[in-house]
Amino acid sequence: MEKIGKYRVVRELGKGATATVYLCDDPDADRQVAVKVISFGQDCAAMSRRMRKLFQNEGMVSKRLNHPNIVQVYEAVVEDNFAYLAMEYVNGFTLEESCRIDKLLPMHRVIGIIFKCAMALDAAYRQGIIHRDIKPANIMISAGDEPKIADFGLALNMNKDMDRDSTFIMGVGSPAYMSPEQIKGYPLNQKTDLYSLGVLMFQLLTGRLPFRANNQATLVYRIINTDAPAVTALNPNLPEGLNGIMRRALEKDLYSRYRNGTEFAKDLSAVRYQIFNEDETVNDTSHFETLRRLDFFTEFENIEIWEVLRVSVWREVLPNVALIRQGDNNKFFGIILTGSVEVSIGGRALCRLGPSEPIGEIAYLHPASDQRHSTVVTLEPTLFLEINAAALALSSEELLERMRNGLLSRLIQRMREVNRIAAAQGTPAVQSTSDAPPGSRPGGLDMALTPM
Repeated sequence: MEKIGKYRVVRELGKGATATVYLCDDPDADRQVAVKVISFGQDCAAMSRRMRKLFQNEGMVSKRLNHPNIVQVYEAVVEDNFAYLAMEYVNGFTLEESCRIDKLLPMHRVIGIIFKCAMALDAAYRQGIIHRDIKPANIMISAGDEPKIADFGLALNMNKDMDRDSTFIMGVGSPAYMSPEQIKGYPLNQKTDLYSLGVLMFQLLTGRLPFRANNQATLVYRIINTDAPAVTALNPNLPEGLNGIMRRALEKDLYSRYRNGTEFAKDLSAVRYQIFNEDETVNDTSHFETLRRLDFFTEFENIEIWEVLRVSVWREVLPNVALIRQGDNNKFFGIILTGSVEVSIGGRALCRLGPSEPIGEIAYLHPASDQRHSTVVTLEPTLFLEINAAALALSSEELLERMRNGLLSRLIQRMREVNRIAAAQGTPAVQSTSDAPPGSRPGGLDMALTPM
């Protein structure tokens, strides 16, 4: 396409299932705009009518909203066979990439983005508008971490008579981000958008959704009936104050959830002082490279190492500090990054361990007991990766299997070494008179077990 109405097409920006977005020049305003075009198919009249209504709704609703964190719509045109929407061009990225566990934004940036989104949703609700489809793909981030909420096609206009408003479509939205009341088809208010924003915040902080399932029926059940895990259980580096905010944002009880976006934003601003405003991305990259070079993580995929970083804490430990004490009960374990430790039992030294060696893995792996049977003390300044067992339990099955295999492999290596040392102290073995495997020589197993 060379032109869309009065707009000259520069290039295609993106294409979805129902619409294509182009970067265009606006000749009247000397600016670049994003133009979303939708064609009404001839093969499904009902779908075309639905898409026409959604498009008209987006144009009507968006033009009423004037807020720095909401994508501004300049013009909406609906023709017989197609429609287009000319809107503010945001030169940035959507939050989809930032929800990946290996691409998470620093905490202070997430808090700032969600704060501004909460205020924008509050402003929309004051105009009688509920978005109903808050999700990563519908939030653009421009320079200076300015979020821009887009795609009001599914918005619900509270100022209309819902019994006659044909743009009110039950069950719209993206299931993973939908509130319990939206899933149930109950009447909606601003709190449904705040719930969805809470889901998005949870994902931006932890790299996973609060509710996960292999099928939509199970997902819906969990959203309606189960509680989300604490964000600090999934990412121990987060401040404790975020747990209360997430609980209130994801409340199933409407009376206990945030009443409006301003309340949500106020609590976010209160917790920001707990967050050190440095660019954690630099630290994240450095930590990733450290783990990537470590022998223990040789078989780990990159994405699994990023998961490990999210469920662990880096500890700088002085010499002569007990990391584990004999007789204690806990599932604490981790990996030595630099330095060394001594393992002892009953006050007698057993061995010394250095970089890439796990400690505390037996209590973690044991299916029934978490009692400690040895003491581990640092011998020198030691950098230690403390892995949160509870957070690890909520990680991907791939990471759990990889970690279990890595720990078991190290454990078996140590057992073999202990066996070798024990054998060196033992009495001479009985020499076999045959190279045949047990059970295949004359007399078989019964002869082997005959008492002397």
